[in-house]
Amino acid sequence: MVDLEDLREGVDITDLGLNDFRIDLSNFMKSYGKLKNIPEGIHAVASAGSTLEKGIVYVLKNVNEEINIDKINRLHPYYLVYIKEDGNIIYNHVDAKKILDILRRACKGNQEPLEDLCQELKEETNDFREMSKYSSLLKTSIGSILKTEEEKEVFSLFKAGGTTSAQNKFKGIEDFKLISFIIIK
Repeated sequence: MVDLEDLREGVDITDLGLNDFRIDLSNFMKSYGKLKNIPEGIHAVASAGSTLEKGIVYVLKNVNEEINIDKINRLHPYYLVYIKEDGNIIYNHVDAKKILDILRRACKGNQEPLEDLCQELKEETNDFREMSKYSSLLKTSIGSILKTEEEKEVFSLFKAGGTTSAQNKFKGIEDFKLISFIIIK
């Protein structure tokens, strides 16, 4: 759902869907072909510039095929979470379009790695050996998905049609695998 307060000029039909991202992906694949043999857990670094909040965007995949949370996640079985380095969630999985817009702004047009930011991350993580900070933030991100779903179950008690609490639900971190993450510095 589009937040009308976020729009300054009105609503465009492209604001309601993910077609712009599908077009970007199609153009990428025409230029470079399909991505093959990409390892899971790969990461990248992007610049926050002056307009974005610093943090991490995690791309997760639901590995529990029985669950599609109320069909609210338009990217299912994939989930995006944008989290600050202090553990506060900027946008959770229900705000996938906002997160994709942020990633587009942070990454579009960059054809080469941002050497200074890569070096900064390399030093911060002792040559990528000390990733516990990012592992902890990953757990917090998955926890935000689970918390949001628990809250929806409670609210479903007060809706017509009954509760969703007896239906299949996520158990925890084992229901997800990390596809990639983008650190916005």
